[in-house]
Amino acid sequence: MFVDTPTRTARKRWPAAFAGLLLAAVLAGCGGTEDSSTGDAPADGQGGAFPVTVEHKYGTTEIPSAPQRVVTLGLSDQDAALALGVKPVGAVDWFKERPYGKWPWTKELWGDTRPEIVGERDEYDMEKIAELNPDLIIAQYSGMQQEQYDTLSQRWPVVAQPKGHENYQAPWQEMTRAIGAALGKADEAEQLITEIDQRFARVREEHPEWAGKTVAVGEPYEPGKFSAFSPNDPKMVFLTEMGFTVDEEYKQAVGSQNVADFSFERFDLVDVDRLVWLVGTPEVEQQLKADPLYQKLAVSREDRDLFLPYENPDIGAALSFNTVLSIPYAIDQVVPMLEDVQ
Repeated sequence: MFVDTPTRTARKRWPAAFAGLLLAAVLAGCGGTEDSSTGDAPADGQGGAFPVTVEHKYGTTEIPSAPQRVVTLGLSDQDAALALGVKPVGAVDWFKERPYGKWPWTKELWGDTRPEIVGERDEYDMEKIAELNPDLIIAQYSGMQQEQYDTLSQRWPVVAQPKGHENYQAPWQEMTRAIGAALGKADEAEQLITEIDQRFARVREEHPEWAGKTVAVGEPYEPGKFSAFSPNDPKMVFLTEMGFTVDEEYKQAVGSQNVADFSFERFDLVDVDRLVWLVGTPEVEQQLKADPLYQKLAVSREDRDLFLPYENPDIGAALSFNTVLSIPYAIDQVVPMLEDVQ
C-alpha cells in the first residue's frame, strides 16, 4: 500500500480567504504574552546591526532591534536560525517529527530547549503564535498567503518568502541570506553559505563523471501515480549542485509548479541517467520495482536508480530540508550511494 508522505502532504493548502478570516479572528481575541524570552538572544555585538530592512514577496519589513523571540513558519527555516545561534521559540512541524528536534543535524543545537509547535506544515496554529508574542516571524520556505501576511504583520515584523520565486522554489542561499539579515547576522550567514558552496565544489571536483548527467527526483504516492519535482525544488537543487543536470523535456513537463503528478504511463520522463526516489516505506520501493512499466525503463534495468527513505536513516528528510545544516549530512549519506551506481 502506498502511503501519504511528508513532501506530498506539505502541498495541501488552506483556501486563502478562509485563512485570512481565521487569522483576523484569532489575533483580535488573543493579546499574547509579554514576558521574558525562552529563546536564545542574539550574540553579543549584533545589536548594532539594527534596524534592518528585509525585502520579500509581500514588500519590505523593518526589524527595529535584535529579535529574541523568533517564530519560524517556513518548513525548514529553523535550521538557518539554529546555525546562526538563535533558537526559535516557535516552529512548524513538517514531518510529524516526534519528538520534535530529533533530526541528526539539529539535535545538539536544540539541546533541551525545544520550540512550541505552532502548526503542522502549512497549517498554522494562530492562537499559539499569538501566545508566544514573537518579535520576529520568518516564513521563507513557506506558502504564506497575502491575507496571512497582512494580518500577522499588523502586530509583528514578518519576513515572508523571497520575491521573484514560486513558493518553495527559492534557492537555499537566498533564504539563508534573508534569515541572516533579519537576525542581524548577515556576515555569519554568508560564511555558512560559502562553506556549503565549497563542499559542493569538492564533490564536483571529485566526481567529474557526474557533470552533465541527467537526474530526476520522484515520489510514488499511490498505485499508478508518481510525483516529479521541479528543477528548483530543494531535492533537485541538491543534485544539480553536485554536477548533474535536468532534461528539457522533464522541465517542460513539470512546468512552474514545485511538484507535478503523473501516471505510470509517463515513466519516460524519469528515464534519466540517475533517478532518485523518495519513499516512505520499504514496501513502496518493492512495489515500484515490481511494476511492469517501471521494469521497462533503462534506468531500472541498468540499476541507475536510488531509493532513499525519508527516515531511518533520515536521508529523504535531509534532502527535503536542503539547509546549511542538513546539506552536509545529506552529502555524507548520498554521495557514497551515488558512487555505487555505475
